[in-house]
Amino acid sequence: MPVLGKILVVDDDQNVLELVKLYGEREGFDVIGISNGELVLPAFDRENPDVVILDIMLPGVDGLTLCRNLREIRMIPIIMLTAKGEEADRVLGLEMGADDYVSKPFSPRELIARIKAVLRRTQPLDMATNWKLKYPGLEIQADTRRVLVDGEEIEVTPREFDLLYYLAQNPRKVFSRDKLLTAVWGYDYFGDQRTVDVHIRRLRTKLTPLPHEYLTTVWGVGYQFTPPVKGGETTS
Repeated sequence: MPVLGKILVVDDDQNVLELVKLYGEREGFDVIGISNGELVLPAFDRENPDVVILDIMLPGVDGLTLCRNLREIRMIPIIMLTAKGEEADRVLGLEMGADDYVSKPFSPRELIARIKAVLRRTQPLDMATNWKLKYPGLEIQADTRRVLVDGEEIEVTPREFDLLYYLAQNPRKVFSRDKLLTAVWGYDYFGDQRTVDVHIRRLRTKLTPLPHEYLTTVWGVGYQFTPPVKGGETTS
């Protein structure tokens, strides 16, 4: 069976490590387990994983700090593991740059499905497709998954790219949070709608250099991508 990708899972619960390893390898992934936060950065550099699964409560260095540190190294997909009821930790994890979270106790099949979904969305499109979304001051490249603001590339997480690209493909169309969760997260998402709010807030911050606010809130409904009235959008 070909290897689908490499998973770095970080949790001080040996049962969790063994469970993810069992189900991950059964699905064709290479799984590396680590139980101490201090070992993560060296392992990350050595193993070059495709996705990281991070528990929040860890000995050595906590998961939130690691999430921030990993984001400074590479825009790799990160899924946080949180205990049920820890809403503040979930939101903070998303603010730190996590793409998703799974609450403990979790279904191994659901976790693997989320890993597959986020990896599918981080793969560049066929180069023959090579199409882009262009708006005044903003360019979104589907083939290379790059976002340019005034010609300069900005760093976005895989999920931030998915969300921005989806909205930009449908200018001025209003989407509810539930619709965005289904369309962008790509599975039956059981998480908090606040996940969308956090990602929108992060994107707005990154698009701050632009004089026009592309991501607008429709109160009581959801969000929309609103290009300037003058200077239409194009695709190529």
